[in-house]
Amino acid sequence: MTEKWLKSSYSGNHGDCVEVGAGVPDIVPVRDSKDPHGPTLTFDTAAWTAFVASVKTGDFDA
Repeated sequence: MTEKWLKSSYSGNHGDCVEVGAGVPDIVPVRDSKDPHGPTLTFDTAAWTAFVASVKTGDFDA
């Protein structure tokens, strides 16, 4: 699917994060950084953009 995966700079060095695939048109692949050969979720770009915007505005904060 993709050979380039990006990890958030906020994740630190503990490995408890997700990675986002780069270079796939119209799809955002997401995987668990601890299991790079495991399953990958895919989202269309509009859904991923909306999710990231909601995270940034604190919509999911408890």
